[in-house]
Amino acid sequence: MIPGEFTYHRPSSVAEAVAILVSHGDEARPLSGGHSLIPMMKLRMAAPEHLVDLGGIADLKGISEDGGTITIRAMTTQHELIESDLLSEKLPIVRETSLLIADPQIRYLGTLGGNVANGDPGNDMPALMQCLNASYVLTGPDGNREVAARDFYEAAYFTALAPEEILTAVKIPTPPAGHGWAYEKLKRKVGDYATAAAAVMLSMSGGTVTSCSVALTNVADTPLYAADAGDILNGSTLDEATVARAVAAAEAITDPASDGRGPAEYRTKMAGIMMQRALARAAERASA
Repeated sequence: MIPGEFTYHRPSSVAEAVAILVSHGDEARPLSGGHSLIPMMKLRMAAPEHLVDLGGIADLKGISEDGGTITIRAMTTQHELIESDLLSEKLPIVRETSLLIADPQIRYLGTLGGNVANGDPGNDMPALMQCLNASYVLTGPDGNREVAARDFYEAAYFTALAPEEILTAVKIPTPPAGHGWAYEKLKRKVGDYATAAAAVMLSMSGGTVTSCSVALTNVADTPLYAADAGDILNGSTLDEATVARAVAAAEAITDPASDGRGPAEYRTKMAGIMMQRALARAAERASA
């Protein structure tokens, strides 16, 4: 299908983009990579009268680290995440996750900001950002505010982002050296959303888990931060019984739909299996 008519805007600054959003209210939508919004426009599930292309704003590009925080600007593409030496060294789970998103053609244009901002429960980065305890910088007419990724998602396609705001950056605490990490994703084919996926970050000392974070993708109408599962694993040796309890706790918070990827019960169990696999790989990667 062909999208409805709209007026195209290409601002050169964040302030200009916000001003356009304020001027047109609910009739305007920001455009980043376009891989979520444009298909919705073609299906007439979204029909903005004003499209605000963020691609011309240089300040929305780049990756940096300062004071124990890694900042990724919103228009940084998945390909740029994959190629970043800083992320490969300090936060390799981001690269691993990006490599599992769609295909290379999409990753050249798809952005981190677009992936996390629109509230699509099938996107991979939202759960990862919850696992990493990231926060989102939201810029509007009154300036910047930060919202934790764990508090950002309200329902499918509903978030804490106000209509006149733009998600301009993602801030992630730099993990300690020697941490373990893994993102496991089950999908039917290349380019598909996850049937279920799990992100795990942990640290270990002397064979004991000293910190653990778990999040799940596409098994509810929002990404799921599995706080209870992480609490169960923290302080354990990842023995079989404790892992089973943690997996059960994670499965208990899922609420997937039955669809072409499988019945709900299957997708819940696959979330548990993805979590088990991610835990095993994260533990292998962690330095004692």
